[in-house]
Amino acid sequence: MVDGIPVKVECESCHSHHKFRRAEEDRAADKRTRSTSSTTSKSSSTRERTTSSKAAGARAAADAIDEANREKIWQQRIAGKMADEFVRYTPNGKFEADTLVNHTKFGDGFVVRVVDTYKIEVMFRDGPKLLAQGLE
Repeated sequence: MVDGIPVKVECESCHSHHKFRRAEEDRAADKRTRSTSSTTSKSSSTRERTTSSKAAGARAAADAIDEANREKIWQQRIAGKMADEFVRYTPNGKFEADTLVNHTKFGDGFVVRVVDTYKIEVMFRDGPKLLAQGLE
């Protein structure tokens, strides 16, 4: 008890402890009281939620467009290529930009750029991956 209000209680059947929860009727009455007292602030918070949800929707739409463009570029680079045109990826290999690569886990892709002596960025169907190269 804290200031006469129960904080933790013990279950009489299983003897476990949990936080005190008031009766459902009391919680419903509190909700009704809070909703009538906050009607003036409700309109501004609703406006904020609507604005943020619109921004989230715009971000999601932009992400979807970026994803479609990325996959379109991948399709254009990979489509119609024969299997023997792809180099098997291995971390020991050395790769140049625009090299077609076949990875055991990620599938077919192409080298977008050589980051440094030991790293390359490869575009796969699922998206770009940073891979190791030149490890001997």
